[in-house]
Amino acid sequence: MALADDLVKISGIPAHPLLVHAVVVLLPLACLAAAAIAVRPVWRRRYAWPVLGLTLVGVAAVPVAQETGEQLYEGRFDRLGNPLIDHHASLGNDLLPFALGFGVAVVALLIAGRLADREHAAAEDGGGKDDGGTTTVTRTWRRIAVVIAVVVVASGAAAVVQTVRIGDSGSRAVWEGVGG
Repeated sequence: MALADDLVKISGIPAHPLLVHAVVVLLPLACLAAAAIAVRPVWRRRYAWPVLGLTLVGVAAVPVAQETGEQLYEGRFDRLGNPLIDHHASLGNDLLPFALGFGVAVVALLIAGRLADREHAAAEDGGGKDDGGTTTVTRTWRRIAVVIAVVVVASGAAAVVQTVRIGDSGSRAVWEGVGG
């Protein structure tokens, strides 16, 4: 059975098995880095831009891997009726919401963290103290940043678990026999 003519290839190899590694490596790495900056505000201030870039590339790799996977499936495997490949394709279609949710949470963390830093600086400047020495600057953004940090860690963990499930099902489909 020949591969479809419109199948995206890299050096004659279907692109999906190659491009999927961007998701498998970059998305969990972004989740780990985001969890680190979520729990250590000092790291967030220092590494916010690299983590944001890694997150955006990892999240953007998901629809690319999905598209090439769909092309490969339609060009080669849809007529085989292999339940392992069907399961992998089904799981693969579910990753984008996890990745997008994680990406949005990271952006929210960076924004809330920056506002929390400003809030903290205002309190330390002394401008946020009344005559009795009591702080009058609110801690609203600091509290919001803590809540969003928890969301980043949870959504990152969910994205990693889903990525592992998809990768495991894909490798089982390949190594346990494709059929046809």
